[in-house]
Amino acid sequence: MSLPVIYVENLTRRFGDFVAVDHINFEVNEGEVVGYLGPNGSGKTTTIRMLLGLLTPSEGEATVLGYDVQRQSEEVRARVGYMSQKFAIYDDLTTQENLTFYGGVYGITDKARIQQTLELVGLKGHEQTLTRDMSTGWRQRLSLGIALVHQPKLLFLDEPTSGVDPTARRAFWDLIYELAEGGVTIFVTTHYMDEAEYCERVGVMRDGKLLAMDTPTNLKRTVIKGDVWEVFAHPLEQGLEVLREMDGVERVGLAGDHLRVISSKVKQEALSGLLKRKKIQVEKIESGEATLEDVFLALAR
Repeated sequence: MSLPVIYVENLTRRFGDFVAVDHINFEVNEGEVVGYLGPNGSGKTTTIRMLLGLLTPSEGEATVLGYDVQRQSEEVRARVGYMSQKFAIYDDLTTQENLTFYGGVYGITDKARIQQTLELVGLKGHEQTLTRDMSTGWRQRLSLGIALVHQPKLLFLDEPTSGVDPTARRAFWDLIYELAEGGVTIFVTTHYMDEAEYCERVGVMRDGKLLAMDTPTNLKRTVIKGDVWEVFAHPLEQGLEVLREMDGVERVGLAGDHLRVISSKVKQEALSGLLKRKKIQVEKIESGEATLEDVFLALAR
């Protein structure tokens, strides 16, 4: 049986009295797309920096591609691709010049490889575009190309779609899955709940702790025990207050133009009956599906 691509045991990082990453444990296997979900400041970037050997763990151990992240960090960094949140792209260089420069850092001088990488990330035809003239989405593609130019088998992507529009985010995830189909293992951090749905497995981080890691389907099934009800009622604010006080309701919140209720005890008829007794107009109540946002809120509670 082959070793995991990433193996983490009790990995911990302290900054003084502050525990940024707190005794986390997980594995990532070859060919997986694994999401690391959590709000800003939850420890996602610190985890990646330890796995790259850029930060020394305070406790615990980890291997990446079979190399110890503390003793063999140079071997790790030579074999993985890393796209950080704020990648240093030179604005006064063209896309091709940026990629050629960073390719040289990895010893890549083959012009055909540079061109192949530009084509892979969808920048063919933009070789001579100055990066200062590119949108955020196109700059993210270039950053991905820089992380890929040496053809790594493992890719760390740290908040890769932060600040880009929904269309660009969707296109970027299409690229991620194209890479995965080509055999690249991908470890991606995000604070977008909808993006985490694209991943084969998801780790949920909060305050430095890894609360759970499993497939999105399993997380929804095991963490959300009750029913999900989509309640369309008016006025919404009054309905929210009423349902918050209802015995057996575990969580209720606004979801756009309606209320979203999670409960393992309260059924549709009881919800409708209480709202009507409180003179709240009930348009309809529908059964809903649990989301990763529901999972995160339940775990973080």
